[in-house]
Amino acid sequence: MTIENVRIIELPKYLDARGNLSFAEQNNHIPFEIRRTYWIYDVPGGEDRGGHAFCENQEVVIALSGAFDVVVDDGENKKTFTLNRSYYGLYIPKGLWRTMENFSTNSFALEFGSVDYSADDYIRDYDEFLKLKKDGKI
Repeated sequence: MTIENVRIIELPKYLDARGNLSFAEQNNHIPFEIRRTYWIYDVPGGEDRGGHAFCENQEVVIALSGAFDVVVDDGENKKTFTLNRSYYGLYIPKGLWRTMENFSTNSFALEFGSVDYSADDYIRDYDEFLKLKKDGKI
């Protein structure tokens, strides 16, 4: 996979004077079956999250509150996506390095994953990531 496969997904939004509503459905807005849901919050100022790639897991990341940047790297190119609207999700295919940074106060990131949690699915060393990309293993 390359940077070209990463994309913003616009989720449905229903505007209402009483409050707005958005939602996401697997295999519809989310381009895979959701096997895991997790969230990141209370990130101290100046801290980054992520800093890894997945062998198999695909993700969609949504900023439910606040804002943060997601830097996606395919081993040759990097692109930064700023998430700051709860009706936008960032689709990240497997095999791409990602780092989350520049969290605003009270940011809340919701993430959907395509596989159950497995520590073996993570590539946490950037040099190893580059080697696996070069060898065509991810």
